[in-house]
Amino acid sequence: MATQTTKKAVVTKKAVKTAVNPAKEKMSKTSGSHVESLSKAVTKAPAKKTAAPKKTETAEVKSPKKTLSLTDAQVFTMAGKDAGTIALPPELFAVAWNADLVHQVVIGMQANARPTVAHTKFRGEVSGGGKKPWKQKGTGRARHGSNRSPIWKGGGVTHGPRAEKDYSVKINKKMRAAALAVVISRKYRDGEVFFVDSLSFARPMTKEAIGVLVSLAKATGKRDVITKRKNAGIIALSSKDTNTEKSFSNIGSYLTQEVRNLNAAELMAKKYLVIERPSESLSVLSARLTKGS
Repeated sequence: MATQTTKKAVVTKKAVKTAVNPAKEKMSKTSGSHVESLSKAVTKAPAKKTAAPKKTETAEVKSPKKTLSLTDAQVFTMAGKDAGTIALPPELFAVAWNADLVHQVVIGMQANARPTVAHTKFRGEVSGGGKKPWKQKGTGRARHGSNRSPIWKGGGVTHGPRAEKDYSVKINKKMRAAALAVVISRKYRDGEVFFVDSLSFARPMTKEAIGVLVSLAKATGKRDVITKRKNAGIIALSSKDTNTEKSFSNIGSYLTQEVRNLNAAELMAKKYLVIERPSESLSVLSARLTKGS
């Protein structure tokens, strides 16, 4: 009986396989024939070659660059409008950069301006200490003659800083004048020197001074003329003008100075240089160069 049941089970399994396999075979045949037909169609129909688009040669239009002239410069009004040009002396605006000269002059000027504030006293300069703290012998303690000794608290200082020290350095007049010309030339090449025909104020007005700087910033395209908060620039006046000095005095980032007092150290500390009445100011600077001061 057991053998008969196993034979029936095997027969039923074979029947199921035969019932399922024809469907799979049909599917495989149809899929295979479909793939073959597609492959034949692909091989028969050659791919059309698409012509690459021709490159059209277009001439590049370059925007003209503004070249900085070393012979003349534009002069602006207080409102930022064009007021003509000014001829630039080559001995002031066409000098090659000399880093060693500028460094030597600037360091020397800073040393000359260095104040000798730190000062200590020797044991003889400190008040007190006239009496011997205790007798020489018999106390068991170390012998001392004054409580103002450098090893005592409140005593004198040994090898401390003294106000007699001199930090000044000699700077030749010709070196000072040459360094000034080098710095002005470098600033002009960097586009940091502006010329204004006149700066005249009826009375001291900070608002009008700020308006002048805003107009210069718009005319020159240098936004940080007005936005730079520290060391923005120097206003160089041809002669002393109290109203102009007071108008710019409340603007902390600008220093108002007469042209005859310009020096390399101040110009290196600031970014921009605004020269008022350029014809008179440049004549003063040229005279300084010839004198070597």
